[in-house]
Amino acid sequence: MSSRSFCHWEGNVSDEVYYHSFLNRDRLVHILDSDPSTCEALSILFRLEGFQTAFSLDTSTFFTGIERRRPDVVVLNLRVGADDGLQLLKRIKSLRTGVPVFMLAEENQVDQAVRAMKAGASDVITMPIDTERFIRSVRDVLRRDVHLGAATGGYRPVEVRGFSQLTPREREVLQLITNGQSNKEAGRELGISPRTIEVHRARVMEKLGARNTADLLRIVLTS
Repeated sequence: MSSRSFCHWEGNVSDEVYYHSFLNRDRLVHILDSDPSTCEALSILFRLEGFQTAFSLDTSTFFTGIERRRPDVVVLNLRVGADDGLQLLKRIKSLRTGVPVFMLAEENQVDQAVRAMKAGASDVITMPIDTERFIRSVRDVLRRDVHLGAATGGYRPVEVRGFSQLTPREREVLQLITNGQSNKEAGRELGISPRTIEVHRARVMEKLGARNTADLLRIVLTS
């Protein structure tokens, strides 16, 4: 399968692509497919978006690889050689790492695609791939992936799964913002100035794709 027949390419590189390329530089997309040309085409696609990529042609290599470094996104074919992609999806989900999994499917695999969604796939992408839709779906999943923990001592810890671009200080600021503290209150608690809190807040909003503070809270509370 050639990369030309594999993907449906549309549009030009936009400012939005450059924005996300900057944010994606520390994120890893791991592709599992027994077809080398598919892996190569997807690797090119995600590298153009600024992601790091890795791919495996068989399951043993894949699971060895994710033990060394947990990916931020997994792309998995419903058919991986002689293996059943649905069973592999369930195995990945059983690891409870929270990594989103995108499944690749042929048009005649509708039933398997439905089962994949029920088993926890973030999306099922039909081949030939609409690359613009695929990338948008990946961005949306990564953007939403913010979780609130159980309330402890009046606070609800904020967990941003696998987002290495958020620094420890930015996570602290995000937690305090989520708890309704002002820049002055957050600065007093962290021992830094309100202006520095504002700078961290702006960076958090940029990295999570929030337009304003209200949008940031919506992303956190609805994810």
